[in-house]
Amino acid sequence: MKIRYGTIDDAAMLAELGAKTFYDTYASDNTAENISAYIGKSFSTEIQSNELADTNIIFLIAELENRPVGYAKLKFGSRDESIRGTKQIEIERIYSLEEYIGKGIGKALMQAAIGDAKQRGCNSIWLGVWEQNSRAINFYKKWGFHEVGSHIFTVGDDPQRDLILELQI
Repeated sequence: MKIRYGTIDDAAMLAELGAKTFYDTYASDNTAENISAYIGKSFSTEIQSNELADTNIIFLIAELENRPVGYAKLKFGSRDESIRGTKQIEIERIYSLEEYIGKGIGKALMQAAIGDAKQRGCNSIWLGVWEQNSRAINFYKKWGFHEVGSHIFTVGDDPQRDLILELQI
């Protein structure tokens, strides 16, 4: 497996990969309208291009045999009042294709995210995770993340509660 930084040339691939992984993970727990609305506002090639051009956003792409199978999106300057770290980075997304869950993609992306954060002098990594996504919550807790708060994350017109988890590094 290879982890590499995303480039502007990855915009269309990230739009497709993001939409697919989000749909596969959350479609069964949300209405089709809300999933479609969220994907439409979050995963276009134009949106991904703008994010790739933003110097505060980093994409880490996991590849197997030159095929993208997952990615992490890290965001500097993103704050939540519950975060204790003074120089922090948010893991806004960490996604894997469904058929690769449990095969080390998440582990490799998390290692790369923590390594990148340390290299940049961060002392805290945080993320929001849907309170009903127990598989993800357990994954993050194995890495040492602790619950420090919550916020509302809206999928379409459905306000959902995300737990805020933080890892001091």
